[in-house]
Amino acid sequence: MIIHKNSYGTWLLVWAICLPLTFAIFYFIPLPYISYPLACIPMFFMGFVTFFFRVPRRKRVGEDNCVTSVADGEIVVIEKVFEAEHLKRECLQVSVYMDFFNVHVNYWPLDGNVDYYKYHPGKYMFAYLPKASELNEHTSVGLETKYGQIFFKQIAGTFARRIVCHAVPGRKVVKSRECGIIKFGSRVDMFLPLDADIKVELGQCVRGAETVIAELKK
Repeated sequence: MIIHKNSYGTWLLVWAICLPLTFAIFYFIPLPYISYPLACIPMFFMGFVTFFFRVPRRKRVGEDNCVTSVADGEIVVIEKVFEAEHLKRECLQVSVYMDFFNVHVNYWPLDGNVDYYKYHPGKYMFAYLPKASELNEHTSVGLETKYGQIFFKQIAGTFARRIVCHAVPGRKVVKSRECGIIKFGSRVDMFLPLDADIKVELGQCVRGAETVIAELKK
């Protein structure tokens, strides 16, 4: 299993605390019916942090005009909105909410070039709330593709206090390659052209890089 490189510090800190604690429990508490249940607590945290920061292998799917999900999670919004920050026009918004058990690595949704990037400091409200898209800490990324412009936001949640984004204006990006990570529960908003053919439904569980969100007109 591969651990995300931007999570080594957190992963090592948890293991550095929990591993000695596990040994101390067994050493100082010789009673198995007490030591075993207690030891399960730090062992759980070691396993969970390893599971949480895993980087799975993902395959590119769909044709070049297929927009794939930026993140793993559940579709919580599909609606027409006015995107005022970058595209400045009406778009179709598709939002994916990530809980603690989803992979938190993010992936480029389409081939193209980064034409916009901005980091926004902000609050840490629950990520599934509609106003979290504007008020929470987030990054904004615009892509220029041969099928038009698309835009997405990585949004921090109540517990997510660090967003890593590899977007640099002018950078050429490849669909299904890693574009960053959001730690500890969060959300991604994707803004697509109005004529995009949406392929997902509300409540559907999606996989980053491997679920087609929409097809764009060729």
